[in-house]
Amino acid sequence: MLSQASKDIIAATLPAVKACATDITGVFYPLMFERYPEVKAFFNQTHQAQGTQRQALANAVVAYAANLDRLEVLGDAVSLIVQKHVSLGIQPEHYPIVGECLLAAIREVLGEAATDQVLGAWGEAYGQLAELLIGAEEAQYAGNAARPGGWRGERTFKVVRRERESEVIESFYLQPADGGELATFKPGQYICLVLDIDGQQVRRNYSLSCRPGLDYYRISVKREPSGLVSGYLHDRVLVGDELLLSAPAGDFVLNDAERPLVLLSAGVGITPTLSMLRPALESGRVVHFLHGALNSRHQAFGADVAALQQGYPALQVQVLYSEPLAEDAGQPQGLFDQARLAALLPAERDLDVYLLGPKAFMQSCHASLRSLGVAAERIRYEFFGPLEVIEG
Repeated sequence: MLSQASKDIIAATLPAVKACATDITGVFYPLMFERYPEVKAFFNQTHQAQGTQRQALANAVVAYAANLDRLEVLGDAVSLIVQKHVSLGIQPEHYPIVGECLLAAIREVLGEAATDQVLGAWGEAYGQLAELLIGAEEAQYAGNAARPGGWRGERTFKVVRRERESEVIESFYLQPADGGELATFKPGQYICLVLDIDGQQVRRNYSLSCRPGLDYYRISVKREPSGLVSGYLHDRVLVGDELLLSAPAGDFVLNDAERPLVLLSAGVGITPTLSMLRPALESGRVVHFLHGALNSRHQAFGADVAALQQGYPALQVQVLYSEPLAEDAGQPQGLFDQARLAALLPAERDLDVYLLGPKAFMQSCHASLRSLGVAAERIRYEFFGPLEVIEG
């Protein structure tokens, strides 16, 4: 339990820390990578370069410090961290590394204001958070290992099939190399690949793009410009190759409500919605599948969705091309702006929306949905990377 003296110090210094939070995390990451280069593999260096990881950590530190006496309000954020940490394989021994470097960064940025007393209070608060996360993560690790077909840590899978989905998306079908049972997962979850690329260990999360209950996992990877991992998978991973996977994780999952469901995605954001689509239809829900792509060459899984539409009259599909090609004449074009969404959504706004895609797309759609009367708690979204702010 955090002492009252430490709580008082944190409350008094929180405004200064909040004002300098991104400066602190900007110092923290390079310092940690310099002192402990072995942890670099757990962090996506693209997100480091973009600054999104630094901003996400800054937001998390401030939110935690501002709610020391009511940590229950951080439930969703804590769950997100736990799921990501378990997927990446974060262990208890990593927490002292983070604590040491975070306090050193606070001292460097705040200067004389970061007295030993101040750092002691922030260190005590960090220790409380670390204890909370370690306990929750251990429960998740144990749960992963205990379920049928489950495992702890990393497991070797074999690539049994590759499938080209579009000019930029390739699917990889994966089965356990040991021939053992495959753990089920919840629609919308992801796995983590642990790769060695030219002597550099990297870890990347990818949504499972297949429904649960099959004898394989499928990930569908977009080739990113200058993408280290996506380029490696597209160019160098062949059928028969083996990959290390963590167990499925994530709490951006399909709920079991009976309300109409809207799956609203753009680009490779389609992948977790595909995992949700058939289970939702089989449960009897009305589903509105709305997807935006640049054009026909970039659209993935169009035939799969069309086939489901033939078998499920409750499935309503709308695909829009934002940059259509000459051969795309006749295909609906444009963006899912407020007017378009107003025409496509059910008149009754008592529905669930799952929203994925590029940040600008998600921000625009989220604002439109709220303006159209969809309650904030009915709009679920996930970023492919660090948590960012969706509301302007």
